[in-house]
Amino acid sequence: MELTAVIFESSESDHGQLSEKRRMTPRNILVLDGHPAHRSLSSGFARAYAEAARDAGHEVRLHRLSEMSFDPDFGQSTYKDWKPLEPDLAAFAEDLEWAGHVVIATPLWWGGLPAKLKGLFDRTLLPGRAFDTRSTTLLGQPKPMLTGRSARLLVTSDTPGWFQRIVYGRALQRQLRGQILGYVGIRPARFSWFAPASHASGATVTAWLARISELGRKAA
Repeated sequence: MELTAVIFESSESDHGQLSEKRRMTPRNILVLDGHPAHRSLSSGFARAYAEAARDAGHEVRLHRLSEMSFDPDFGQSTYKDWKPLEPDLAAFAEDLEWAGHVVIATPLWWGGLPAKLKGLFDRTLLPGRAFDTRSTTLLGQPKPMLTGRSARLLVTSDTPGWFQRIVYGRALQRQLRGQILGYVGIRPARFSWFAPASHASGATVTAWLARISELGRKAA
């Protein structure tokens, strides 16, 4: 579906909403379009969130996975001798440290993340920067180094939310909350589920974009 023609209009037309906008504390927000293709529903979602957040006064840095050039394979490296980060990965890692809120728009593929998006996590969430293996938590896990940040996941899927919850046991949510984002200290991580996505009607997509824009305005 072509999303570039969608016009994003501010809904802050009354005095009360403008007053709320002025009172809101601006946040540093990293938005990641986590779809490996240049044109996708995830891209439209990331753009809608970023534009609404900027309009509300938040500082936003947008990264597009499709435009990032890096080797997603951790390969034969170790945590003591890992591959040097390519410029796109270095920029993403720096913005991750800068951000107070992280937004990731991604499709659900084969029950998990697209390979390139998983590769981005493999390559950038490294010891000494994302977690500290020299210090452990009460549960014996490495001490997280990215605490003080929250996250929002915008997930597109053809699997209904209820099926993902009952049959698959929220596998993607558990992986991201507990084993990726939560592991490095980014919590809470909240999810917004959009399904079925492949053949969604124009009216449905418009409603989804309005919902995402509201999240962007609130930096939620």
